[in-house]
Amino acid sequence: MAGGHMKYRQLSRDSAHRQALLRNLVTSLIKNEAIHTTWPKAKEAQRLAEKLITHAKKNDEVARRKAQGILYTPFEVMPKLFGEIRERYQDRPGGYTRVLRTEPKDKYDQAPSAILELVDGPKDMRFAMTAAAVARDRTLGKRHTDLTQKNIAKVTRFRREGREAFEEMVGKIEGMGV
Repeated sequence: MAGGHMKYRQLSRDSAHRQALLRNLVTSLIKNEAIHTTWPKAKEAQRLAEKLITHAKKNDEVARRKAQGILYTPFEVMPKLFGEIRERYQDRPGGYTRVLRTEPKDKYDQAPSAILELVDGPKDMRFAMTAAAVARDRTLGKRHTDLTQKNIAKVTRFRREGREAFEEMVGKIEGMGV
């Protein structure tokens, strides 16, 4: 049926291959906290990663078994998932991942690319970009735009010691002389 509503993207793969691909992407996301892939794969992996982190927040035996069934290397990644990541998102009601569109990785096929990252982590791209914008505004003596103000509120809202970490990052960037 052309143009019909679908519950998920098929990614031009059969069911087993698609599940294996998504499990591998989510395992890499938990391990590295950011991955670079095509945009449709990132959006599908985002759905699975959000469910996995929600299971980790429950932190019971059923949640651990479900996570173990999703992850490819559970004994390597589960301590991080049920430790550091669970604590980071304990107070956050949802929205644990972010998909940022990027330039195509492959210049030959021009497939739309994206970065899938965990928010409020050490590799949070929006946090770094907002800190750079604030440092630039302070250096030039300009007022922050409305968008910058909104981004400051977003990146510091659920992060532990968010304001202090943000000011520290701004200080580092100002020290670099950018």
